[in-house]
Amino acid sequence: IRPALVFLSGWRGSGAVQPDLVRVAAVVELVRLATLVHDDIMDEADVRRSRRTAAREYGATAAVLLGDALFAHALHLATQFPTNEICAAVSESTRRVCAGEIVQTLRRGSTNITRADYQRIVDLKTAELFRVSCFLGARLAGFPADFVEAASHFGRHLGIAYQIYDDLVDFFGEEKRIGKTLGTDLASGKLTLPLLMLLERLPAGEATALASEITGERPPQLALRLRQMNEFGVFVAVADSVQTEVAAAQAALRDFAHQLPSASLLGLCDVLQAQVAGLHR
Repeated sequence: IRPALVFLSGWRGSGAVQPDLVRVAAVVELVRLATLVHDDIMDEADVRRSRRTAAREYGATAAVLLGDALFAHALHLATQFPTNEICAAVSESTRRVCAGEIVQTLRRGSTNITRADYQRIVDLKTAELFRVSCFLGARLAGFPADFVEAASHFGRHLGIAYQIYDDLVDFFGEEKRIGKTLGTDLASGKLTLPLLMLLERLPAGEATALASEITGERPPQLALRLRQMNEFGVFVAVADSVQTEVAAAQAALRDFAHQLPSASLLGLCDVLQAQVAGLHR
């Protein structure tokens, strides 16, 4: 998704893709891969992209080093541009992504998290790479500054929407189709929006029981919680939150229909909406 955002934001309508866009797309994807390797260690996940995770295949120690190496190589590629603008942007985004992961990790096993806390974590750990992908694509392609800014806003809101969708997938997705280990958020004490909304809707006794699962005091009851999410309308409420962010992403490009990238970028909103709809069968 992130390389696609680079290419689409920098689309000039010709058949050839600029080499600079290829390089910067590789940079953002390497940063993303590094975060996935580290995520899978913390989540004790077995599968990623339909294959055994690096942690399961080679052990946590080797996986940590692999993630570090991917980060380092991303920054090495970023230094190969003629100015330091790209490297500075990627470095700052990487710092923000890591900050988001740190905040989320420190909050694991805690129910003392507000909607605002959740939004901040998502903004940092997911939306930031979406944002910088759109910024870099539009910037390297030489688009006007107002469109570069609009594309950045589009990427941020699409990234928030995508993370909320991904949090839904952890409960409502199918592992074979998604290609990664699911059900890890509750098991690892990660309080995502579906769990936040379920806590708000459950009767006091059930909410206390769910809280004890999040804090690790009792084993997670994934099947029960999924059934309750359906019963208390959590899927619909979370899907509405996805739509709110999608609408904000669409609004960011409202005045830029004349720019070539806009139509393709907006098409990604349609894809995400279809994916959300496909979860609730």
